[in-house]
Amino acid sequence: MSSDTETVHAHHWEVSWAPLVISLGITLLVPMTFASYFVYESMLMAIIFAGLGTPLLLLGISKWIYEGATQKMAIENVSDLGIGIFIVSEILIFLSLFVSYWTMRISVGAAGDPWPPAGTPDISLALPAIMTVILVASSATYHMGEMKYEEGDKAGFKTWLLVTIVLGLAFFACTAYEYSHLAQQGFLPGTNSFSSAFYGLTGFHAAHVLIGVLSFAIMLFAVIRGPISHMFVKGAGIYWHFVDVIWFFVASQVYLW
Repeated sequence: MSSDTETVHAHHWEVSWAPLVISLGITLLVPMTFASYFVYESMLMAIIFAGLGTPLLLLGISKWIYEGATQKMAIENVSDLGIGIFIVSEILIFLSLFVSYWTMRISVGAAGDPWPPAGTPDISLALPAIMTVILVASSATYHMGEMKYEEGDKAGFKTWLLVTIVLGLAFFACTAYEYSHLAQQGFLPGTNSFSSAFYGLTGFHAAHVLIGVLSFAIMLFAVIRGPISHMFVKGAGIYWHFVDVIWFFVASQVYLW
């Protein structure tokens, strides 16, 4: 075999500690925290495991996102397929949550029981309406940023990206405010069947918003330091627009039905 052929077929190794840290963070945050609280009824241990797992998870995700934004892909022309598969998997996860909610909602209606169940306070539609406007605006601002990126306007891209981050944080802050307000009224995840569905659906969506904002923040950091991957900018945009669209389904179910 010639040296040129050996060069062409040489292995390109991708080395990263991010997956290991993410796995450790998930292990501490999910099974260990839940087992400590629900099985062993130890609030202190749950807080310790959550306190260790959360920063590890965010650190690992941040590292992985930064690598995706700045490193050259080992295999070309697979990003479009990868983001498509990812979005389909996300749709299926959300669909499973929706189906669970629909089953519960229809069963309660068929039995003639009141909905929402006892213990549910009046939930204002004003805040979710504001949150919808914020999220739609953030999709528009990111699209403007993508246009600036395509034009080679680095300063314009950074500006619109920063605006998108602010809007994403504003949406997340609205979710936190709503949770705090409802908790003060005694409406918690374990209050009734509706509260479990409400916090489950809105919380899962809010987690996606937080990951999106984290991706944008890391992207902003990366573009300040140097060039970033075009496919990462495109993929992050597809993800964010998906989070925007899925919010209409979440809001219409938990607030209007």
